[in-house]
Amino acid sequence: MADCPKCPPVGAPMWLATFADMMSLLMCFFVLLLSMASTEVVKFKAVADSMKDAFGVQREVQVDQVPMGTSIIAQNFSPGQVTPSPLDEVKQSTAQDSDKISETPEDLEKAKQKLIEAKLEEIKEQAENIKKQLATEIEQGLVTVETNGSRIIVRINEKGSFSSASAVLKPGFEPVMDKITDSVSKSEGKVIVAGHTDDIPIKTATYRSNWELSSSRAVTVAQYMFEKMHLDPQRFLIEGHAETHPLVPNTSPQNRAINRRVEIVIARDDVLLNTDSTNTQIIQTDTTPDKKP
Repeated sequence: MADCPKCPPVGAPMWLATFADMMSLLMCFFVLLLSMASTEVVKFKAVADSMKDAFGVQREVQVDQVPMGTSIIAQNFSPGQVTPSPLDEVKQSTAQDSDKISETPEDLEKAKQKLIEAKLEEIKEQAENIKKQLATEIEQGLVTVETNGSRIIVRINEKGSFSSASAVLKPGFEPVMDKITDSVSKSEGKVIVAGHTDDIPIKTATYRSNWELSSSRAVTVAQYMFEKMHLDPQRFLIEGHAETHPLVPNTSPQNRAINRRVEIVIARDDVLLNTDSTNTQIIQTDTTPDKKP
C-alpha cells in the first residue's frame, strides 16, 4: 500500500528535537546561574580544590615536615609554591602566644623598688668611701658624714673651720678642705653648698645679718673647691639659710656651736625617692660638743 501524500510523516518533526535540546540547555544554564548566585564559599572551595586535583597539577603537598630527598641528583627539595586563591579563605585563627609576658603593676612596682634599693646601696658605698677618706677629721670632730635618702651630706663644723663672725677659713684647715674637695670630685650628681648659723643676730660692717654670713661661708667653701680641683661650677648650688634650719634647738652654747656649720650635699635625685627624716641613716655624727660659747 502506497503512502498517502496528504498524511503527515510518522514520528516527531526534526525541528522539535532541536527545540527540545535548546530548552534543556537553557534550563541547565539557568540552574547553574541560580546555584552560582548563592555560592557557599567553603563548599565551592572544596569543589574547586577537588577539580584542580583531578584535572590540574597538584602544587600543594600536605606534609607535617619538609621532606628531605635522598636522591643522588638532589639531596633535598621543598614543595612548590602554592598559588593563592582569588577567593577569601574562611579560616579560624588564634592569637599566637607572645614570648614576652605582660607585666602587671605589681611587677613594675617590685622592679622599681629593686632599682631604688640598688641605687641606695650605691649611695651608701659612696658615703662609706668618703667616711674612710675623712676618718681622722671625723674623729677630731671637724667633719661629719651622713646620708639622707638619695643625698650624701658632708658637714663642716665651725670648730677649726671659721672664726666667730667670719667667713674666712682658718689657717691649717686647708688639708681638710683638700680631702673634701677630692671626695666631691669623685662623686656624681648635684653639689649643694649651704651655710647655717645660730639664732644670735649679727650686724657688723661686713655682714648685716646671719643671711649674709651663712651665704658668705658657703661661697668661701665653694670657691675653694673651684680653685683647688677646677670643678664644674654648673654642678654647684650655693645656699645661705641663716638660723632657719637648726640641727638642734639653740638653747645652749654647745647647741649653737653645732648649728653653726657649712653642709656640702651631694644630691643623687635621679633615684626619685620620697623619703622623710625618719629614713635618715647616720653614718658618723659629731659626738664631741664644741666648747666655744
